[in-house]
Amino acid sequence: MKIGFVSMPLSGHLNPMTALARKLQSRGHEIVFFGVPDVEPFARAAGLEFTPFAEKEYPVGSIAEKFSEVAHRHGLEVVDYSCNNLFPSLVEAGLTYLPAKLAETGVEAMVFDTICFYLEMIPMSMGIPYVHIWNILHVDFSGKTPACFVSFPYETTPEAISRNTAVLGAVGQLWAPMIEAAKPHAVKLGLEMNWDDPTSTISKLAIISQTPKEFDFPENPWPEQFVYAGPLHDDGGRESVEFPWDKLTGAPLIYASLGTLVNGLPQIYRNILDAVEKLPHVQLVLSIGKNLNVKELGSIPSNVIVVKTAPQIELLKSAALCITHAGLNTALESLGQGVPMVAIPVGYDQPGVAARIAYHGVGEFVEVADLTSEGLQGLIEKVLESPSYRKKALFFKKVIAKTQGLDVAADAIERVFGENRPTVTSGENVELSHA
Repeated sequence: MKIGFVSMPLSGHLNPMTALARKLQSRGHEIVFFGVPDVEPFARAAGLEFTPFAEKEYPVGSIAEKFSEVAHRHGLEVVDYSCNNLFPSLVEAGLTYLPAKLAETGVEAMVFDTICFYLEMIPMSMGIPYVHIWNILHVDFSGKTPACFVSFPYETTPEAISRNTAVLGAVGQLWAPMIEAAKPHAVKLGLEMNWDDPTSTISKLAIISQTPKEFDFPENPWPEQFVYAGPLHDDGGRESVEFPWDKLTGAPLIYASLGTLVNGLPQIYRNILDAVEKLPHVQLVLSIGKNLNVKELGSIPSNVIVVKTAPQIELLKSAALCITHAGLNTALESLGQGVPMVAIPVGYDQPGVAARIAYHGVGEFVEVADLTSEGLQGLIEKVLESPSYRKKALFFKKVIAKTQGLDVAADAIERVFGENRPTVTSGENVELSHA
């Protein structure tokens, strides 16, 4: 079967999406990975066919440049800026160019990153089946559990439900710019849309989350087509990263990273450095990304290695602790190696991931506004010295190894696409009985 993939053009989304595409390709399917030009290196590294679009609007290097604007923000300000200034133009580009690309390549089914808002309208209009992938922590629009944009604890009281609902109302307003970008294309595609329902275009075939069920909150208000798969990653299909392995001393290793997006706040790194400097018996590898200059950090303690990028999974295999922004991929890769965490959630879905880290006892977290080097040092020592955190992280290592998220996701995709093979693969508009 010829299957198309579309991902948000960011490494935290592209790594799991290309891994899943590789898994399906290994099963004999023909894969076409669509994206703006900055997606190509990820697709090529994974051995996938790549078809570009919006080359004029998004020349090489433009994604990093545009998304660098969120690096120095935190909290809901990150989501607000993205929804108003970044996502609408991606929606516009996808809806403008993808109809012709799908028709030209003859794809029979589509796999969409859920955060590629409203691009599923294209296969809806063409009679092509599609599924959605939650690469980030899935959003609960029911209010039964806190939306992932906040770090509220899991509670079932009426007050908690009311608080969750209020957050959803605020978040819902942020969808307006994407809706405005999508509306003219819905008319052009001949689709009548319920713009008041953020789930109206979600796949009715399969919604696959790379969050393990065991790592979620107990309440599961998901539709019947929702699938808990587990992490969509393996050890291959990524660009190689150089690292000075000879500088590791053999001391207990702490790996720290704030990801690749909201990673430009120097004071967070300074707090990490100051906290670890007071723990000379450990060694820290600190990955600072491309949005920060190492000179902004000041003096570097002797027990610290600072790099721009790091071979994260390889380092986690030897780590005693991970200090993380609570990005879902880093959290799951840590758990996949049985490594407990100290989380400093900065933006997007990270607060929700941090809340689950604490809920399941695999680590602790501190809000950016409350962060001090002394407090962080205390959390590091607490997690390192208490065996319960490592024990619970090792439980998730077993869960992740047993579940095999890539196989679960690939099985679900093959099943629903096998049952819903398209009858129309041209660009003509048709009424689709299933989304």
